[in-house]
Amino acid sequence: MNTKSLRFRMISLYAGLLSIALLLFGATVYFGFSRHLNEQMHETLAGQARLIGNEVLVHFAARGPGYVARETEESYEPEANAHYIRVTRTDGSLIYLSPGPKDGSFDPAQIPPVPAADRHGYKPRIINAGAGRVVVEGSEYISPEGEHFLIETGEPYQIIQTDLRSIQIAFALGIPVFALVAFIGGSILVRKSLEPIRAITLQAERISSANISERLPVVHTGDEIERLSLSLNRMIERLEESINHISRFSADVSHELRTPLTILRGELESMVRVSPGEPESIESIGSSLEEIDRLARIVEQLLVISRLDAGQASMEQGRVNLGVLATETAEQFRLLADEKAISITFAVQSGVNVTGDALRLRQVVVNLLDNAIKYTREGGEVHVHVATKSGMGILAVKDNGIGIPTDELPHVFERFYRADKARNRATGGTGLGLSIVKAIASAHKGRVSLISTEGQGTTVSLEVPLDTTIAAEPPEISESVIHPRPQGFSPGIEIA
Repeated sequence: MNTKSLRFRMISLYAGLLSIALLLFGATVYFGFSRHLNEQMHETLAGQARLIGNEVLVHFAARGPGYVARETEESYEPEANAHYIRVTRTDGSLIYLSPGPKDGSFDPAQIPPVPAADRHGYKPRIINAGAGRVVVEGSEYISPEGEHFLIETGEPYQIIQTDLRSIQIAFALGIPVFALVAFIGGSILVRKSLEPIRAITLQAERISSANISERLPVVHTGDEIERLSLSLNRMIERLEESINHISRFSADVSHELRTPLTILRGELESMVRVSPGEPESIESIGSSLEEIDRLARIVEQLLVISRLDAGQASMEQGRVNLGVLATETAEQFRLLADEKAISITFAVQSGVNVTGDALRLRQVVVNLLDNAIKYTREGGEVHVHVATKSGMGILAVKDNGIGIPTDELPHVFERFYRADKARNRATGGTGLGLSIVKAIASAHKGRVSLISTEGQGTTVSLEVPLDTTIAAEPPEISESVIHPRPQGFSPGIEIA
């Protein structure tokens, strides 16, 4: 689990707060129970002291100290029960002192006498006596004859400690178990609470410019999640309006520019045919015609992208053999490859049939091969790979050219973006080729990806859904290569 995630923080906070609450509750129970045990022991010992006075010392004048000792030992068995009993007169003289307990928990002889000033208003004491501590309580008794006695009773403090230790062990074992249960319960609670956010996130990731009309699910709970969903849907609606406005603007501008460009081209061509002028004029007119052609291509490409984005481009869906399409299109680039002595190699799997528009897919191959040859050095190589993977037809064009810098990769599919700003019009193109490839891929419910290393080359891959209306053919990989043609060499394809 990601320790920085909102879910982990909420679970930790939930379990932590419950654990702290349990600790505070446990501390309250522990100290309250400890106080209760102490008070109960003091009350028991004080009551025992009063009972000794009322039942035993009441006969002291008539029966003497021996009677007090016998009655006390017979009634309370201090040696067997680990009780401490001491009876003294007002002057401090000892009448009776209980023997040491059999378990040796304390030594009665080590419990100091009470000072005369403290005999009235006796305060309970906890005294170290030998092996352990003893809780001692006292009560003053006045006999019928008017003689004053101090009766002290006590018990080992270990009795209270044993009970408190049981509570400590219970909390020591219970708190970790409670924290674990709280963590698990918090995980379930948080998962259920964040499920709407997860659904919103998944839907938001699926929304792109191609399906901008879709909206996020709204859970009508009246809480912050519902308000978040509504706010995001309103934001997507505004984005949809902006994207549609931009698309309409691009399409309208592109459409409106086609007519004046056609007229300009016709006028210039007429000028050359009707009144041939000086060579300089002819050269200027030729340069203008080239610029008009370039501008016309840009306008046409923009119009294509706008229509594809808007879903208005005519798409003839049919079965297309991607391998045949790639090899036939590559043959058309022989002359362009010959100029730079570039070899075009193939690894084509048979029967890679996809569903799509053959003309649009051919345009993808044209754009990819054009870029690969354009940015590959003389004597280089361009490799075309066609195969299937996970229900998709894969077309990959790889070159060993100049590559693209890492920081430029996120922008290569942007319109009019060229990685090398220093490229001229002859080599740099318009910056719309990969944008068209991406638009065509989206229109075919596919995707396009690019991997490149500067100085080593670039690989662009197109994935398009396979045609599932026919049974898949056993895959066979055919490899071939188109070599640069030396002078006097007849056209053809050599099979490697």
